[in-house]
Amino acid sequence: MQHMPLAPMEGRLRRSVPSLPAINPDRLRTAKALVEKAVKLRKVFSVQGPYPVIRAALWARGWVERRSPLPVQRVPHCHGDEEEDGDDGDVSADVAEKVDEGEKEENLDDMYDFMSRLVRNETTYFYWTTRRDSIDCRSLRKDQMTNHYANAGTFTTKVGLCVNLRNLQWFDTADPDTFFPRCYRLGAEDEKHAFIEDFRRTACTSLLQYVVETSRQRRDGGEEQKAEDNVCVEWEHMERPFVGPGMIDRALHVCQEFLNILEHSDIDVTVETPPSLTEQQWEQFLQDYYLVVHEGALIKGSSAFVERCQEMLTRVQEVCPQLDTDGLHNIWIIKPGAKSRGRGIMCMNRLDEILTLVNSDPALIKDSKWVVQKYLERPLLVLGTKFDLRQWFLVTDWNPLTIWFYRECYLRFSTQPYSTKTLDSSVHLCNNSIQKHFQPSHDRHPGVPEDNMWSCSEFRAFLRGQGRGAEWGAVVVPGMQQAVIHALQTAQDLVEGRKASFGLYGADFMLGRDLRPWLLEINASPTMACSTAVTARLCPAVQLDTLRVVLDRRSDPSAYTGGFQLIYKQAAVEVPQYVGVNLLVEGALIRHSRPAPHRHPVIPDPPLSTQLLSVQSSSEGVERTDKSSSHKPYAASACRHSGKENQSVGEKKRQLLSASPKREREGRRTGQKTSSGHRSCRSLAPEQPLVVHTEPQRKARRLGLSLSGSGAPLVSRTLSFSLSPPYSMSDSKSQPNPVLGSQSSRPYLPRTAFEPQHRALNRGLPSLHGPLPALEIFSLRPNIVAGAVASRCPALSSHPSLHRHQFILNSHRQTMARYKGGGTGEHKH
Repeated sequence: MQHMPLAPMEGRLRRSVPSLPAINPDRLRTAKALVEKAVKLRKVFSVQGPYPVIRAALWARGWVERRSPLPVQRVPHCHGDEEEDGDDGDVSADVAEKVDEGEKEENLDDMYDFMSRLVRNETTYFYWTTRRDSIDCRSLRKDQMTNHYANAGTFTTKVGLCVNLRNLQWFDTADPDTFFPRCYRLGAEDEKHAFIEDFRRTACTSLLQYVVETSRQRRDGGEEQKAEDNVCVEWEHMERPFVGPGMIDRALHVCQEFLNILEHSDIDVTVETPPSLTEQQWEQFLQDYYLVVHEGALIKGSSAFVERCQEMLTRVQEVCPQLDTDGLHNIWIIKPGAKSRGRGIMCMNRLDEILTLVNSDPALIKDSKWVVQKYLERPLLVLGTKFDLRQWFLVTDWNPLTIWFYRECYLRFSTQPYSTKTLDSSVHLCNNSIQKHFQPSHDRHPGVPEDNMWSCSEFRAFLRGQGRGAEWGAVVVPGMQQAVIHALQTAQDLVEGRKASFGLYGADFMLGRDLRPWLLEINASPTMACSTAVTARLCPAVQLDTLRVVLDRRSDPSAYTGGFQLIYKQAAVEVPQYVGVNLLVEGALIRHSRPAPHRHPVIPDPPLSTQLLSVQSSSEGVERTDKSSSHKPYAASACRHSGKENQSVGEKKRQLLSASPKREREGRRTGQKTSSGHRSCRSLAPEQPLVVHTEPQRKARRLGLSLSGSGAPLVSRTLSFSLSPPYSMSDSKSQPNPVLGSQSSRPYLPRTAFEPQHRALNRGLPSLHGPLPALEIFSLRPNIVAGAVASRCPALSSHPSLHRHQFILNSHRQTMARYKGGGTGEHKH
């Protein structure tokens, strides 16, 4: 009972184990030897997609396939990177069937499956994939090859081709308008306005062509003209609508303005100049144009404008090479840039309808995916049927740019006869992915093949029958080659080229009536499906020849390249080798050395006793002044000095003051100036030298004192300080202080050393009980103040207030030492 549930599980396990076929031992040894040789020679490849020809050709060259896991079937989506045909790996029904058939054929020989298992852990050296994003080109080694280049969307997308071909003037003298129809991105606002102007201008030239051709047909006659005249007679009886001749005048005026712009004759036109036609006038003109060209309305008096119209068209033809292909109906083809294989492509001939369609999809507008291109209304027809050409080319290097052109191509026909009266895709789009859904029309010429394809040899035979056989080699082939070269030149700087990579591309062309080729688009992964007898012969051949170029010629430059012909090899651009030299230039801020302060000859200080006496004598005048101005007297006391020194000094002072009262008044005025100078000293920049006041020297000379005695302290002239009074500037001006005026330049000595501890505050002079005096110190000498005080007045050396100020001064010295080392700002203490 317990083993019963295991039986169904064992059956499922047996069914899940793959049944390996029995392999002959000799073949097994041969397979191992081939694998060993392939691994040694680095011949391991991987193919993604239905490419049986590539697999068989690589097996024949001794390569061993490393099969990758089968990719999960993806829902068709928009290809934003590249234009890819739908018959080479996308999930379409017919492609899926061909994939199954190819896999069955390859699985007939089980030895290849066994060899693939042996190399499942080996490095792949050759990748062939349908989509470029299947392999990360940036992660590949230099000896690994792949059939795609990174960033190839610059020329394999509608948007990329539209934008980059405008830069052709920087690479070549050719004009892109001679091989690529006018194209605009409707998602870009500036290009949208350019398209509107182009549409309106093309309507004007189409109207002029309509007038000329209608007059010519009436003049030349013929069967077609007779039939048309009969129709015209019938329409006249049916009261056909008429349009005034004013629209021809407007068309001529617009064309003349266009020529003036090209000739730079509008250089003096300002922005304020109104346009020739307003928006309402343009609307009316386009409505009349639609009536005439699309609905057959008649223009009154049009025969009088034929010569003027012909002359204007001749002038426009010289600057507009696409005038012959523009036609009369002003048809434009709208392409969603994010789709491929003809999906979403439509033809329209009315401006309002085009803008409405584009504005209906905001996502495509945001990404600038909508592309509008002028439709070639007058192509070369084969038996009255439109066709295009598929031309292969191969790029093996981007520096130097190397292009191989395949000698054969094929034509793809439409299933319906060509006509501009209808805008149906079955008439105007020749993509095989579109035409395969339509049955050939009974009205189409029976000479057109049922499978809608011709080889280029059949087309050349048709041209020979028309007497134009020589133009194939003289006009068609050179024109296609030059168009391909120019398209790749503009994208060369944008594609990420690898030396071990290559790219096989398919370009689509249309031929004008003069057999001039017009490039429509370039596909990154051209179809290799053998859908017709023509492709069954050409597609395998182009794959084999591709391997001859990228593999055989790599080892042997003289190897046979099949149908590929080297048409362009650019001169190599030498890239300077890196030699390890660092060419980086680094700059450093240049610091200007600060000039040393100018030092004057030092002078000794006056004796301390002289200073104290001067303070006492000056204080008497202060008391008298304060009493008269209702201020408290200022009491200045100092250390008491004994001996004859104080008496002699006092007598000399009194004699001097009594003998020259005029000098005393001058000294007061000098004191006022000096005091104001000290107040402004705070704003001096550090770089400006300070002015050392010489008032103590003059006083010493007045007193007859000698300043050159030994033991006098030396004070640097760069030491400056100021005692800022707390009163206002108005008070200072109205009540000058002679004491400060006479003593403003003396060496720094704390006033607290001369005052008792119990002194009262005075409003007229600064109080040291408040904030400390502000100092601006630029250089100090050690012990200049402390030494002076100690040597002159031993009694003051023990004063606590003096010790406090000495400590502050020492802190200032340390600050200034750091200031000289790196600071340059203004320091205020």
